[in-house]
Amino acid sequence: MLTTEDFDFDLPEELIAQTPLKDRDQSRLLVVDRTTGELEDKHFHDIIDELNSGDALVMNDTRVLPARLYGEKPDTGAHLEVLVLTNTEGDTWETLIKPAKRAKVGTTISFGDGRLKAVVEEELEHGGRIITFKYDGIFLEILESLGEMPLPPYIKERLEDPDRYQTVYAKENGSAAAPTAGLHFTKELLEEIEAKGIELVYLTLHVGLGTFRPVSVDKIEDHHMHSEFYRLTEDAAKRLNQVRENGGKIVAVGTTSIRTLETIGTKFNGEIKADSGWTEIFITPGYEFKVVQAFSTNFHLPKSTLVMLVSAFAGRELILSAYQHAIDERYRFFSFGDAMFVK
Repeated sequence: MLTTEDFDFDLPEELIAQTPLKDRDQSRLLVVDRTTGELEDKHFHDIIDELNSGDALVMNDTRVLPARLYGEKPDTGAHLEVLVLTNTEGDTWETLIKPAKRAKVGTTISFGDGRLKAVVEEELEHGGRIITFKYDGIFLEILESLGEMPLPPYIKERLEDPDRYQTVYAKENGSAAAPTAGLHFTKELLEEIEAKGIELVYLTLHVGLGTFRPVSVDKIEDHHMHSEFYRLTEDAAKRLNQVRENGGKIVAVGTTSIRTLETIGTKFNGEIKADSGWTEIFITPGYEFKVVQAFSTNFHLPKSTLVMLVSAFAGRELILSAYQHAIDERYRFFSFGDAMFVK
């Protein structure tokens, strides 16, 4: 039985990318062939060579909310950092608050000279809080003006252009983190891919921060996955089924697209149907893929559920050897890093 330690590797800190490259599609691409075990060093714009006319490229069109807010308690002036995560109902949201001990039930928090206020309704574990916002106007517009992009904790540099933490096709507001495999695409590259006869298909999965958390239990089966909202429309499902019927491959961009497609495939016995809901799917070695036939993804954190997912598709030993190759060749890791294409 595999344990969490089986997905560990030593990553030199200097390989964690702190800033995005000037040109999105100039990042490197490690092509991993799971049939032959061959590894090939390319650049991301070469991904078009891995796709054939009649294939579908499936992308997550979620948009990252500028969800980090800095507020204070009007009665004491104490400062609080609030990370807005999930809209539970109306103006009520699940959040993470630091320091949590200052945010007891009933606490009022003021942001932006009182333009936005919040009241703590419920305490959750690990600093989580349910809060209700009070404001005049449109909430997302206020959040855009007061909030900051919630970059992952391993990125220490300030992001000069917040749009670089959005994909060029981001549309549906709701993520606490970017679906980073999509950050490499430019509009021009997508046009080239479409011109080659490849279907561009979009789905939505709103990424939660749990995606990045290392697994803290020894036995993989003891890990509880966070829940994330997904949606695949009727039109997208129809187009994917046409690709399937015509013998084309379904190629996912990133682990969020994989998790959405495989959630639906698991739910409907391998069929692709329009669907929405919340998924806690945890893909580990031994899982049989029902929809996805190839994918691109970034290089993930040691011991993370994402390394386990990629290993489930291509085998743990091959993926760990690919990661070691990437380290030896000085690839850039994590959100703003390079990519791999696994086929």
